[in-house]
Amino acid sequence: MRKRCTRYNLPGNAHELTFSCYKGRPFLSRNRTRSFLVEALIRSKEKQQFDLWAYVFMPNHVHLLLWPRNDTYSVSDILQAVKQSVARRALAYLRQHNVEGLAYLQTGQKHRPYRFWQGGGGYDRNITETETLALTVDYIHRNPVRRGLVETPEEWEWSSYGAWHGSESCPVPVDLDSFPSS
Repeated sequence: MRKRCTRYNLPGNAHELTFSCYKGRPFLSRNRTRSFLVEALIRSKEKQQFDLWAYVFMPNHVHLLLWPRNDTYSVSDILQAVKQSVARRALAYLRQHNVEGLAYLQTGQKHRPYRFWQGGGGYDRNITETETLALTVDYIHRNPVRRGLVETPEEWEWSSYGAWHGSESCPVPVDLDSFPSS
C-alpha cells in the first residue's frame, strides 16, 4: 500500500513540504549528500520558478517552505526536480566509491532495486495566512532542537535559520524579500 498525498497547486499559496529518506534512514547525515541537496535546490529554484522561504535538512528528512512564483505550477514537479537529482547522485557515488553502501538503499523490488527517498507523497500543506507562515518558519528551524541534535536552532548548520537572523551564512540562499510582512 503506497501512501498518497493530495496536492493543491493554488495560485498565491505557499507550501510546507516534508519528505523522508527511505525507511527513515539517515542518508542526509553526511555533508556530501547534503551538498547534493543544496545543489539540487538551487537549480530547482530557478528551473521550477519558486522562492524558498525556509528549510532544514535533518539526517533522515527535509522540511521546505516555498512559494511558487507562477500561477500555474506543480509541487510534484518541484519535488521531483529536487529529489530525483539527489537520488541519482547518491546512487552514482555509492556505485563508484562504496558498493557495500548500496545495501541500505535496496528495496527488494525488481523494477526499482534502490530507493533514496521514501515512496509516497510526503507531506504538503498549503499556507495562505502570514501568521501561519511565521509559525511554520519557526517550526522548521526548531526541528533539530526538538530532535535533540542541538541545543539551539543557530547551532544547526543545515537550515535557513542564519538567513532569518542576520547571518549571510546558510547553505541555500532564501528569498526573504518575497516573504509577506504582517
